[in-house]
Amino acid sequence: MNVTPTPAQEQAALAWLSLLHDQPSSGDQASFSQWLRADPAHVHAYSQVQVLWELSEVPARALADEDAQALQGYLNAMNRSTRSRTLRWSGALAMAACVLLMVAMGAGWQPSRWVDDFGADYVTAPGEVRTVILADQSQVTLDTDSAIAVDFSHGERHVQLRRGAGFFQVVHTGQPFMVEAGSGETRVLGTQFEVRLQPAGAQVTVLSGRVGVTPSKQAPQQILTAGQQVAYAKGVAEPLHAVDSEARLAWRDGWLNYYKAPLAEVIEDLARYYPGRILLLNDEMGARRVSGSFPSKDPLAVLNALQAVLGFEQSTVLGRMIVVR
Repeated sequence: MNVTPTPAQEQAALAWLSLLHDQPSSGDQASFSQWLRADPAHVHAYSQVQVLWELSEVPARALADEDAQALQGYLNAMNRSTRSRTLRWSGALAMAACVLLMVAMGAGWQPSRWVDDFGADYVTAPGEVRTVILADQSQVTLDTDSAIAVDFSHGERHVQLRRGAGFFQVVHTGQPFMVEAGSGETRVLGTQFEVRLQPAGAQVTVLSGRVGVTPSKQAPQQILTAGQQVAYAKGVAEPLHAVDSEARLAWRDGWLNYYKAPLAEVIEDLARYYPGRILLLNDEMGARRVSGSFPSKDPLAVLNALQAVLGFEQSTVLGRMIVVR
């Protein structure tokens, strides 16, 4: 009897594997047992996936830490396999890459996002930008994939930026209004400004009025006025400088503006608007400079336009990850 699984059965096995590694309920386990007994090919497919899961555990963890080198090795192997037309080995590598992708992209592999969202009062999904009105009638426009927690107790208004970025339009009530981001804090002295988290700190851009930025509890406060920006990391602030704040904050209207920005930075921004993942595996290409205005609501169209100009390669895996080389 032929028990060779079909591609659809292999995909189902991958889905079950991901679910069972993510604290399944008793109902999930019962459904899995029923699926497993329904066809001998299901058992065969799941056994293959389990082996590949073990083989790919270390590179999968590396990928989850944003180390794409492991995935590049799999892609290179898949390319060599395609050229040699060794279809069975190519299929195995493809499944291994699928396991990597499911581990790296699945919600079960992003505990930090769960922590951010669990403690947040307002959250936006990838590709979503929305404005919320707080209890004091101040407005916060959340950029894509962002989260904030709000606490208006103890005689002050406190907002914690947990992920992404927020544009604040603050109503004066006599109570202090502060935005915590990373190790620092932005205290409102004016009305309209953005706070954007960065890997080791945050960046503050003022559209109108004034804000006071303190990169850490021990650091002195810097006063920013309209058209100024400052970034801080690990409690240390960089020199503040003038910016075109209208252009920098155009994401509120659905536009991303760049002037001689590295392609890597553009792709990083596009990835925040894309529901899957975008990986750049070409450092030399990532250093190429890009200028222009691009619609944030269609990251795929922007990526295709950049490809036509810069000539990089891109491929889609499982319909959820775009690999740029």
